[in-house]
Amino acid sequence: MKKLLTFAAIILAMTACTKRVNPFLTEWDTPYGIPPFDQILPTDYIPALKAGIEQQDAEIAAITANPDAPTFENTIVPLELSGRILAKVSGVFYNITETDRTDELDAVEQEAIPLMSEHSDNISFNKALYNRVAAVYNGDQSGLTREQQMVLKKHFESFEREGIGLPEEQQARLREINAEIAAKTQKIGNNILAESNDFKDKFGFSVSAYPDKMTTTEDRELRRQYNEAYTSRGHRGNEYDNRQLLLEVLDLRAEKAKILGYPNAASYILANKMAGDPQTVDEFLAGIMDAAVTRAKEERAELQAMMDRDIKADKLPEGSRIEPWDWWYYAEKVRKEKYDLDESQTKPYFHVDSVRNGIFTNAHILYGVNFEELKDVPVYNPEVRTYKVTAADGSLVGIFTTDYKPRSSKRGGAWMNNIRDQYFDAQGNEVRPIIVNVCNFSDDYLSIDEVETAFHEFGHALHGLLTQCHYPSVSGTSVTRDFVEMFSQFNENWAFQPELLAKYAKNAQGEPIPAELVEKILAAKKFNQGFMTTELCAASMLDMRWHELESTKGIDIDAFEQQVIEEIGLIPEITFRYRSTYFNHIFSSGYSAGYYGYLWAEVLDKDAFSVFEASPKGPYDLELAKKFKQTFLEKGGSEEPMTLYKSFVGREPDSQAMLRGRGLID
Repeated sequence: MKKLLTFAAIILAMTACTKRVNPFLTEWDTPYGIPPFDQILPTDYIPALKAGIEQQDAEIAAITANPDAPTFENTIVPLELSGRILAKVSGVFYNITETDRTDELDAVEQEAIPLMSEHSDNISFNKALYNRVAAVYNGDQSGLTREQQMVLKKHFESFEREGIGLPEEQQARLREINAEIAAKTQKIGNNILAESNDFKDKFGFSVSAYPDKMTTTEDRELRRQYNEAYTSRGHRGNEYDNRQLLLEVLDLRAEKAKILGYPNAASYILANKMAGDPQTVDEFLAGIMDAAVTRAKEERAELQAMMDRDIKADKLPEGSRIEPWDWWYYAEKVRKEKYDLDESQTKPYFHVDSVRNGIFTNAHILYGVNFEELKDVPVYNPEVRTYKVTAADGSLVGIFTTDYKPRSSKRGGAWMNNIRDQYFDAQGNEVRPIIVNVCNFSDDYLSIDEVETAFHEFGHALHGLLTQCHYPSVSGTSVTRDFVEMFSQFNENWAFQPELLAKYAKNAQGEPIPAELVEKILAAKKFNQGFMTTELCAASMLDMRWHELESTKGIDIDAFEQQVIEEIGLIPEITFRYRSTYFNHIFSSGYSAGYYGYLWAEVLDKDAFSVFEASPKGPYDLELAKKFKQTFLEKGGSEEPMTLYKSFVGREPDSQAMLRGRGLID
């Protein structure tokens, strides 16, 4: 007993003398460099961020102090590889704050935002660094690879776009604006999460389950209440009201654009995107809206005819008309009658694990990758599942994790994050990526839309996993906003391919989905697309109208939305997919003047998929899949988007491909 006590005392003494090391400031002794989530404390982030900023400042100072003439190797390469501590911290921190936030993390975030904003501006306004980058950019680039040229262009244009050539007083104002925008957009996102949690507390289901509830709830008054609560988020006069905040953000964005020489925020934002300018986007959306509303009016007539039956059966009062809270409910009734398709029949075949297996099976067939679940690795939440992804030769492709269930600490929606980028380090060693797919599936058995969402997000994951670039700034999904969604939407095309369904869509007894049910799913694929396209296009137009403003002075948000409704011809039975006060994409998630990108990229995805459809081998033409992988998925942002597109398809994209794909035109 005495010896045991002595040994315990020694251990305690050693522990007391051992200083805990911040996990971000040491090498991670974990499988495949997965972050040691179980060791990271909220108090680690700020010290690590400060250490990371200090490291990158020193690295940039070394670049600018170099007496040798600027070259790609002595200027751009060290700039690309600088800030590795910051990259480690940011990859973890921004993922956690979106998926597993706490009050303590909120406080950390409030301190982190101004630190990161100031650091970013210090780089953007570093004249000595810019001079070296500009010297390389304006010099002879003939000895550079195409990827190196794109990296160089990205850095040079970033300096130009952020105002490196402006007088000091204007740069100072831009610093203030950037800091304010960062803080306010984060507050908007936090408010949306709080409002979504309040919605769940009141009704017992998450906002992600809203479409399903609106589809299955027979009580019309209850549907109206759901709709009112859902559409009033961020607009209730409480502490989470976003109205004033979003107007302030819009004014700050407009002011920044004017300082940088643009008439409005949309013009500034779009200048380096595929679309190029607001007029191009507005004309693009107007053409879609016309076709979508025309079809939506036809759908409305079908829904009203179905509602009229309920009126005749004395289930509803005379004169009842379709309202926004009726559309989902009666659309499902029409679909059941028209296609004999009931999602209660399909859901048993789409368990979340089966769908995940289908996603992996499809990627294996098309791109030759394999997936192995890793059980004993660190995760940030017990619901997260982690997979090792390998190529056919056994080499590591990357680490992929799924986080599929809703919780109060997670923001709504679905997205992909990079915890670690793919790149080559200073010693020439390749670093493979760590990718996260986040969703909010309200049940273990998925709806048809949720199956597509899972495939959609994995399309982003493939883009991040399969990349074969050398520099982090162009690897994976580091492409323009109106190009990046092509790959997620492209992957949706395989979700309901009969060959694949036969492999993954199985019920609890292991029985594959019946052929007649598959036929019904495929037949109903274009059903209700007038509604779906109209609400998406209307939201994209609302986004553009906000960011085409030069000022919000005197603007009332409700009145502005109504004005947009009238201008774009939105029918009263359909509202915007997201109303302004909970439009997280454009006010908190980087899609400002960019929500149109989903539709823009869908033109590319449907047109590219038509190449597979036209193949004598059908969608599973493996030579085409190999070409798609090599042309797009491996290239990241190492070439101009349209150059990549034309090299795959061999021509300009067909502007009508998206409308045909949705069944809005023949």
